Amino acid sequence: MIAYIKGELAEVTENAVVIENNGIGYLIMMPASILSRLPAVGTELKVHTYLYVKEDILDLYGFLTKDDLTVFKLLLTVNGIGPKGALAILSTITPDDLRFAVLAGDAKTIAKAPGIGNKTAQKLIIELKDKLKIEDVIDNSVQDSVVQADADTAAAEAVMALTALGYSASDATRAVRMIEVTPDMDSEAVLKAALKKLAFM
Repeated sequence: MIAYIKGELAEVTENAVVIENNGIGYLIMMPASILSRLPAVGTELKVHTYLYVKEDILDLYGFLTKDDLTVFKLLLTVNGIGPKGALAILSTITPDDLRFAVLAGDAKTIAKAPGIGNKTAQKLIIELKDKLKIEDVIDNSVQDSVVQADADTAAAEAVMALTALGYSASDATRAVRMIEVTPDMDSEAVLKAALKKLAFM
């Protein structure tokens, strides 16, 4: 297994990049969401990779963070979703938005991905609901190395409350991220602050 490849970004195509390392160019498939924010060609880049092997297929899939790669691997555990389907999903929504969509049972958001119908989206939610935690998204949005557990819980509960009120998982996530959640804030305080942010989104 190739854990990652570090080298010069030699080329960017419609659905992949070429990373040159020691005279070898590695073709690595990537989600469109990542391709659109890559640095300039010629820049050194580290790509976390997944090697997909099946019969006569040998493809490399790459991501800029380990978290993106982890979510990609989780998607592959869902029956009926292969690497191309997983890539399509992550090209349409971010890993964090996918977590919220799964936890909120939001099949509509997941089904926006090309080739992913409502039935497949529902299956994905059922199979991944117990493997994903809302706290992971809150952790990902916090830059400090020390995370306050109470603040995490309040933020997580506020997001779930917003989705229960009818807001989309992605909007709820963005609203809570816009708030500086402190340990002394309870979920009600976070919810009120998030509702104010949503009024201007």
